[in-house]
Amino acid sequence: MAGLRELRHNSVVKFDEVSTRDAVARSVLENGPSTAVVLGERLGLTPPGIRRHLDLLIADGILEAREPHIALSRGRGRPSKVFVMTDSGREQFEHSYDDLAVAALKFMSAQSGEHLVQAFAQSRADDIERKATVALAKSSHKTEALATFLTEQGYAASIEERANGEELCQHHCPIAHVAAEFPQLCEAETAALSRILGSHVQRLATIAHGDGVCTTFIPTTSTHKKEKVTAGKAIK
Repeated sequence: MAGLRELRHNSVVKFDEVSTRDAVARSVLENGPSTAVVLGERLGLTPPGIRRHLDLLIADGILEAREPHIALSRGRGRPSKVFVMTDSGREQFEHSYDDLAVAALKFMSAQSGEHLVQAFAQSRADDIERKATVALAKSSHKTEALATFLTEQGYAASIEERANGEELCQHHCPIAHVAAEFPQLCEAETAALSRILGSHVQRLATIAHGDGVCTTFIPTTSTHKKEKVTAGKAIK
């Protein structure tokens, strides 16, 4: 499959135009659903400029326009549409063997039973937990450290403050196509995140189910409160 930098790359389109288009697509991938205004400000592009790139990315099937999530569209006036990465667009950034992985898991399930797929999902989650526990061991801010760890693993993660807690946003999922076929992977991963943080967590959305970003709500616990109080005292 052609790389993203080759999209519409012909004698008419200059390389810097393709490079900018690449930056627009990557911004959506790494930051999640974004409006044209936000993208323009983020990349320093004029309104006509960002619109031109968005139109071409949509035409190429890399991005699609959606109505914003209800929680983000409160207020007066008609909310602006947000642009999200399509499955085809994600493939431009991934170098995996999704089809082979899906075929292998289907074979495992058919030959040995679904319990073997569950065992694989659990093994993968245990591996994530082991690595993350080591990464978080020296940090006093577990959620931020977890986001950094997941970003290093290819999830482009960030933490957003929310009422009564925080929200872990994973703007990219290296196994989205496989997880769409086998949700056990997401379920085991969510349970691992809960153990890593020592707190109940709740998945609100997943890329595997067609959402623009994987979101996990982390409620404020007494442990998190103590961490914040301790951090505050340290600053003083």
